[in-house]
Amino acid sequence: MRACRFQRILGLCNRAKRMPSVTKPSGDVLEPAREGGISHFTAAAVWQLQLFKLALAALMLLGSTAIHAQGTAWPGRSIRWIVPYPPGGITDNATRMVLQKVQEQTGWTIVVENKPGANSIIGADVAAKAAPDGYTFLTVIAAHAANATLYAGKLPFDTVKSFAPLSLVGIAPLIMTANNGLPVKDVKELIAYAKANPDKTSFGSSGVGAAAHLTTELFKQTAGVDMVHVPYKGTAPALQDLMGGSIQILVDVPSTLMPLVRGGKIKALGMFSAKRVAGAAEVPTIAEAGGPPLEGSTWVLFLAPAGTPKDIVNRMAAETARAVASADIKG
Repeated sequence: MRACRFQRILGLCNRAKRMPSVTKPSGDVLEPAREGGISHFTAAAVWQLQLFKLALAALMLLGSTAIHAQGTAWPGRSIRWIVPYPPGGITDNATRMVLQKVQEQTGWTIVVENKPGANSIIGADVAAKAAPDGYTFLTVIAAHAANATLYAGKLPFDTVKSFAPLSLVGIAPLIMTANNGLPVKDVKELIAYAKANPDKTSFGSSGVGAAAHLTTELFKQTAGVDMVHVPYKGTAPALQDLMGGSIQILVDVPSTLMPLVRGGKIKALGMFSAKRVAGAAEVPTIAEAGGPPLEGSTWVLFLAPAGTPKDIVNRMAAETARAVASADIKG
């Protein structure tokens, strides 16, 4: 398995041919477990992310056997790929980019079906309950792992045991951006402003438990500030509200936000990384910009329902990994 830098995948999204899409939005149906307050479930969710990544690494190690080509019986029809977020966000864009390449490599037909809602739980539940016959797959991000803690005892599936891992698509650092009307130019000034105006400072995220949400919550706790969280069903609507001024702060990946920063639509405050990031070297780290020395990143992962035949899992894993490593995507 080879991972690519997430920014490169998304940087090519506009060049990819749009894949067939079925959008079926649904409303949120669960409330996060909040016993002990935001600091309780934030810390627990961050720990859950670490456990999920360790479990995933172990599963992939156990499943890293030689890849055998599947017989002609599969696939005998189109493959459904569930994205539990709306079209246009990082999860949707990365999925479409990689799967477009898989189709070119194999001649398969893969239909992306967007099923947003309940912090990705609705789409993940559909995939978990699908027949494990090799015709349903799922894309998840860090929020999937955090859901085990945020919705403790309420999930209709197990975030690890209900799925089989395919490929890690990419990992990317997170960047903090602000609406142009916010009277701050760096993180140090944001902290001072938020302390003086706690009711006037809000931040958006793609959903409760998303890596960007948890990273911003940790920033709040470490910096000693209070900002109001406004969760969205994906990055795209949050970004629209950031530019429109309905929210003041948004944390997401550089490939999504930097084009708007460079276009003067929003402003960058700092990168959640230990050092400056290639491709966005003009943006200081959070620490350089006067904030706490925090790091934060997100990832995109492909899964299959548990019980999917191993040869199908291995074949799809091989094809998606080959797509991720291709010159078109890797750059």
